[in-house]
Amino acid sequence: MSAGNPLQRLRDLGQSVWYDYIRRDLITTGELAKLIREDGLAGMTSNPTIFQKAIAETELYDEDVRRAGGEGRETFAIFEQLAVEDVRRAADAFRPVFDATKGSDGFVSIEVGPHLANDTEGSIREARRLWQECDRRNVMVKIPGTAAGVPAIRRCIAEGININITLLFSVARYREVMEAYLSALEERVAAGQPIDRLRSVASFFVSRVDTNVDKKLDRLGTDAARRLRGKAAIANARLAYQAFREVFGAPRFAALREKGALLQRPLWASTSTKDPAYPDLYYVEALVAPDTVDTMPPETFASYRDHGDPKVRISDDLDEAADVFRRLAELGIEEPVVSRELEEEGVRKFSDSYDSLLKTLAEKEKAMRVA
Repeated sequence: MSAGNPLQRLRDLGQSVWYDYIRRDLITTGELAKLIREDGLAGMTSNPTIFQKAIAETELYDEDVRRAGGEGRETFAIFEQLAVEDVRRAADAFRPVFDATKGSDGFVSIEVGPHLANDTEGSIREARRLWQECDRRNVMVKIPGTAAGVPAIRRCIAEGININITLLFSVARYREVMEAYLSALEERVAAGQPIDRLRSVASFFVSRVDTNVDKKLDRLGTDAARRLRGKAAIANARLAYQAFREVFGAPRFAALREKGALLQRPLWASTSTKDPAYPDLYYVEALVAPDTVDTMPPETFASYRDHGDPKVRISDDLDEAADVFRRLAELGIEEPVVSRELEEEGVRKFSDSYDSLLKTLAEKEKAMRVA
């Protein structure tokens, strides 16, 4: 391990780095073990889009697809089998990290089907099944933080399932998610159940906020609008971190901590830069903070290793962060509208990737059967 590696220094500042990527050859070639060993990689996340690229765009999974198809499995069951197998293998690779950090890091996430985003009971059933199928203490099941997702999140945590809440865009919804976590822990305590082994993170999406807001600002085209470009996403995340510190610094959580509870850390997702006008590490650098996770895609991860400049900047310009949304509202850009649009878009994109993946799998399986 290099003391000069910026990725390692992030860990020293209290931020864990997870990989926003999963593919079978990453595990089988030893590349994942190298990232853990040399860069301090501490976890991994997956989603339908990531699996769609891995399975549809490579031949790595073809033999398994052929075998599963020969067994008469339905397409969605073939996908789930492939995903669960990758997640199990990755979780085993991260198990030493999990053990060394006493269960704080070393997690791999698998997501419930995106078509369940507005189905509370369906999300609960699928989360239970995926948790049992993966059968690893260092797995998290991802449930979107939609209005229907919040009660599913609470129920699953109360049942002892590690949950990664995904697709969070608003501080208001984030507060609901923190409430769900605390309530679930209190429910377990009241029932005499342990809470010291339960883990959860709340994935707060970053760059997509600017993608949405900047388009609206560009349409306005005024000087006041131009001055606000690239400011909403970081401001939103900083206000979320402020809410995190407030909630988990209060006596309510202190009582749970005495019984073994750990923080539900904020996880910064979508931290790659989408707009070439901004530096490649624009969002990562701004959101370095203790007790957080940053999940980076491979390109951003490599860039940070190369030229990251780790310093805690999360509290910079907090007064300005609140002011950004006041100024946006004056221009007719309302935060609740932006958050709703982003949530709907996020669910749609993941659903489209999932549907595309199932279509590709069905075509592959059919072609193999004919051959």
